[in-house]
Amino acid sequence: MNAPRDLSMKTNDVLRVELEVFRQEHRDLDEAIHALTERNTGDQLTLQRLKKQKLRLKDLIAQIEDRLTPDIIA
Repeated sequence: MNAPRDLSMKTNDVLRVELEVFRQEHRDLDEAIHALTERNTGDQLTLQRLKKQKLRLKDLIAQIEDRLTPDIIA
């Protein structure tokens, strides 16, 4: 997740690849949080950090999706 945050300098192809990578990371974090919660093996600080990271990814995914979706003039 060390990719530059400036989406305006990236091509749509690069953004599509990053989008898939970020979606996979988001799913992986979701699975990790679920597993730690289910087994009661994760401490609250670890769970909180994973949830924050997942939320940041969700926001980044939304930004990329907005950039890739063309504006429709109604």
